[in-house]
Amino acid sequence: MGTNMSTGPDIAATRRFGETVDFGRTAQDYRAHRAGFPSPFFERIARQLDLRPGQAALDMGTGTGTVARGLARLGLAVTGIDPAAALLREAMEIDQTEGVAVAYREGRAEALDAPDCSFDLVSAGQCWHWFDRARAAHEAFRVLKPGGAIVIAHFDWLPLPGNVVEATETLILSVNPAWTMGGGSGLYPAWLADLAQAGFEGIETASFDVDQPYGHDAWCGRIRASAGVRASLDEAATERFAIELKALLQRTFPEDPLLVPHRVWWALARRPQS
Repeated sequence: MGTNMSTGPDIAATRRFGETVDFGRTAQDYRAHRAGFPSPFFERIARQLDLRPGQAALDMGTGTGTVARGLARLGLAVTGIDPAAALLREAMEIDQTEGVAVAYREGRAEALDAPDCSFDLVSAGQCWHWFDRARAAHEAFRVLKPGGAIVIAHFDWLPLPGNVVEATETLILSVNPAWTMGGGSGLYPAWLADLAQAGFEGIETASFDVDQPYGHDAWCGRIRASAGVRASLDEAATERFAIELKALLQRTFPEDPLLVPHRVWWALARRPQS
């Protein structure tokens, strides 16, 4: 879920791996089992950026809309874009159930179908590593109003020695050696250079850790929804993996629900006023 930042991300390997990933194949698991950003994240960025009802926000790589909905609940007018139509359909169904209004459309962060200077906020949650980052940063800069803000955020599980995340990542690698995203710290210093090089100023970072509860079935669903499993493996390999993960949990991590350590991290910056 993260990229190993101890020696810096292998960006080229991640981009190559990303070419094999199709999150549309795992849209239902993605919707059902991927925990969204916790509410304190939205409360904190709202204070940091002085977000106000009616402001226009664009959520890049919106997926099933977890960040978009959080911003909409703050009263922002939110547009969410994603290249995966299946994820956008799931997002719209969740919005209807939860009574939240977000405008969704298919699109890519590197070529935004939006006028210059049209948004107060651009967000990217759990997706910046999939983009051509330089192009996405320049596009975000272009569509932001002077003084507008960008927020790049992650909500990452943390592999610690002997914990369920470390064991799960080892299992993913055993069935998908091409997976490049294990061993993460939940911190992304390389993203700060992306923002600076695109012309943003006032760059800040913040983070906090939480224990996210997952029942055994939910953890299995969450891992199926990851890039290393259903989004890049065929159905037979995914099924074999699911059987092995369930056995691993019963054998080594019998507590149910599991308390899985996660880190919420974000970087924010602004387009200069002039």
